[in-house]
Amino acid sequence: MSSLPPWLAQFLPILILLGAIGLVLARLPKVELGHSEAFKRRRLFNWFPLGMTYAFLYMGRYNLNVATSAMGDRTSNADFGTIFAWGTAVYGVAFLLNGPLTDRLGGRKTILMSAAGSSLANVAMGGVVYAVLTHNWAPPGGLVATLSFLYAVNMYFQSFGAVSIVKVNAAWFHVRERGLLGGVFGILISLGVYFAYDWSRLIVKAAPTYWAFFVPAAVLAVFLVVDFFVIRDTPGHAGHPDFDTADASSGETGPQLGVGGVLKRMLTNRAIIIILCIEFCSGFMRNAIMQWYPKFAKATGLGETFVAANWGMLLCVAGITGGMFAGVISDRVFDSRRGPVSAVLYAGMSVGAVISIFVLENAALGWTVIFMSLCVIGVHGMLSGTASMDFGGKKNAGLAVGIIDGAVYAGTALQSILLGSILPTGDEAKLAANWGNWPYAMLPLSFLGLLLATQVWNARPQPKSTPVPATLPVPPAAPANRTGTGG
Repeated sequence: MSSLPPWLAQFLPILILLGAIGLVLARLPKVELGHSEAFKRRRLFNWFPLGMTYAFLYMGRYNLNVATSAMGDRTSNADFGTIFAWGTAVYGVAFLLNGPLTDRLGGRKTILMSAAGSSLANVAMGGVVYAVLTHNWAPPGGLVATLSFLYAVNMYFQSFGAVSIVKVNAAWFHVRERGLLGGVFGILISLGVYFAYDWSRLIVKAAPTYWAFFVPAAVLAVFLVVDFFVIRDTPGHAGHPDFDTADASSGETGPQLGVGGVLKRMLTNRAIIIILCIEFCSGFMRNAIMQWYPKFAKATGLGETFVAANWGMLLCVAGITGGMFAGVISDRVFDSRRGPVSAVLYAGMSVGAVISIFVLENAALGWTVIFMSLCVIGVHGMLSGTASMDFGGKKNAGLAVGIIDGAVYAGTALQSILLGSILPTGDEAKLAANWGNWPYAMLPLSFLGLLLATQVWNARPQPKSTPVPATLPVPPAAPANRTGTGG
C-alpha cells in the first residue's frame, strides 16, 4: 500500500468496507415490493448522484475545521467555535423556511440551489483566506466576523441538502425499504466527513490553505450539472409508476396543508417531539466528538497517532458500519421501527462517554470516540434520514426533516458555544488533563438521549387509510405523470 498515492491509500480501506457491505447485503433475503428491475435501476441512477452531492456538501461544510487549524495563530479554538456556531445557528433556523420551500418546489430544485449556493460561498471563503494569507489583508470587522458571515451564508444553502435528499427519496422508497436507506444515508454522511477531514488535510499539506475551500466548490459545481440532467422528484417524473409508500401521508387526497397546519400536526405528535429531543442530543454529541477531537489531538501533540492521523477515514468506516448496522437491524430485527435502534446506539454512546473520562490522557481515547461516532451517525441516519420520511410522509417530508435536522443543529450550536468557551486554549490546551470538561459535557446528553429513545420504542407512522399492498404498485392515475420531466 506504501506505493499507492496517499489519497488512494487512505481510501482503500473504505472501498474494501463498502465492497464487504455490498456483498453482505446482496446475500440477505430481499424485501419484495413488486418493483421492476428497470425501476430499481432508475432509482439507483436517481439517488446515487443526489447522495454524492450530499456527501460533497459535507466536505464544503466541515472543511472549516481543517482550514482554521491550518491557519495557525490567525484563528484560535474560540474563533473556530464562534464561526461554527454562527453557521450552525443559521443552518438550524433556515429549516423553518427551507423545509416548506422544499415541499413546494421539490427536492430536485432545492438540491440544485444547495450545490450552487454552497459552491459560491466556498469560493468566497477561499478568496478571503487567500487575501489574508498572501496579501495580509484585514477584512472589514476582522477575519472571524467575515468568515462567520460567509460560513453562515454557506450553511443556509447547506440546509437544503438533507431536506432535498429525504424529500426526493420519500417518493421512491416504501416504508419497509427505508431502514437500509437510513443506513445508506449514514454512509453518505460518513463519506462526506472523510472528504472533509482527510481530503482537506491532504489538500492543505500539498497546497495553500485556501484550496480547502476551492476544491469542494469545484466538485459541487460539477454535481450541479450532473444533478440537473439526472435527478427527478418522483418515479412518475422518470417514466415509472408512482406507488403508495405507506408512510404518514399515505391516503391523503386533499390539498397540501399550509406550513401552520403541518407544524401543528407534527408538533402535537408525541413521537415527533421525542425524536426532536433525541436529535438535539445527537447534534451535540456528534459535533462534540467530530469537531473537537482533532483540535484536542493537535493541541496535546497526539496529531500523529493512528486515530488522529486517519481521523476522516476512521470516522467514515465507523459511520458506514454504524449506519448499515442500524439499517439492517431496524428492518430485519425491529420490523422497521426506528426507536429500538436509537436506544441501542445511545446505550453505546453512554458507555463511551463514561469510558472517555478515564482514558483522556492515553491513546485509548481515540478509539473510544470513534466507537461513539459509529453510534451517533447510526442514530442520525435512522432519525433524520428515515424517521423524518416515515412520520412526515412524502407530502411533508421537507418540513419534517427540516424540523428534525433543525433540532440537530440547535444541539450543534449549543456545543459549539459551550465547548468553545470552556475548553482550554494556548499553553493550557497542551495538557490532556486540562480537557476534562470535554467528556463531562458529553455525559449528560448521552444519558438523556438514551432515556428519550426508550420512549419511542414502539412508535410507527400511521397512514390516513389502509395502504394498497406493497406487492401491487398502484398504476399511475394519468399518462401525464409518466412522461413528466420536471422536478
